[in-house]
Amino acid sequence: MNLALRNASILPVICLGACLSLASGPAQADLETALKAAMAAESRPDADRERDRNRQPLKTLQFMQLDEDMRVLEIMPGGGWYTQLLAPVLKDKGQLYVAVGTSRIEEKLLPQPGFEDVEVVAMKGDFKREDGARRFGISNMSLDVKRIDLALTFRNLHNLTEAGRSQMNRAVYKALKPGGLYGVVDHTRRHMAEDTSESWRRIDPVLVIKEVQAAGFELVDFTDLHHRPDDELIYEVGRKSVSGNTDRFTLLFRKPKS
Repeated sequence: MNLALRNASILPVICLGACLSLASGPAQADLETALKAAMAAESRPDADRERDRNRQPLKTLQFMQLDEDMRVLEIMPGGGWYTQLLAPVLKDKGQLYVAVGTSRIEEKLLPQPGFEDVEVVAMKGDFKREDGARRFGISNMSLDVKRIDLALTFRNLHNLTEAGRSQMNRAVYKALKPGGLYGVVDHTRRHMAEDTSESWRRIDPVLVIKEVQAAGFELVDFTDLHHRPDDELIYEVGRKSVSGNTDRFTLLFRKPKS
């Protein structure tokens, strides 16, 4: 188990949701085939392929309970590493939406063949970083999309202030349909460790759980898929000793059905 989660002694709470099993049978086999095809696409840069072994997108998206007919919202897609996998999988039966910090993929990825159907969701509110600050703040946030089946954000929550994370979680909650899922991956910070120049791009998973639950979500499950025991949780994630091999927590939440 992830060190921060174990130290916080919250295993009994998490395990209540761990009984939820992943989908199986033909649907899961179809998803695996579609994801493997997206991973093998010739248009995918070699640098992105090299990260597959570490990021394990197939197992990660299976854990998030992705299905081909879902309405999926990717939040803060960055350069589009996951967008390149999600878009072709959802192209025929589902729909991919992207929101918040989409300028890079709007310029470089979405104009390419195969990404025409990806929809950029308008965000209302202020998204900015104050001079000298490390993190972005968000105020009065709302997303112009509803009835989403699955929302995903990969290694992004650490970039937001506490108030910004609260705004984000609540906006996602409103965008999801009842019973919709919210998947989160981020770099692990040791439980209750101080915010320093070395740790600021890490975040305490216990804090994330509490904040997401405060927005109304239920914790469904966690996985050790991205646990890295040789990451001592004390170095900046860009340092050579841990870059590309950081310990990351991977959590799945659900909006209650009623």
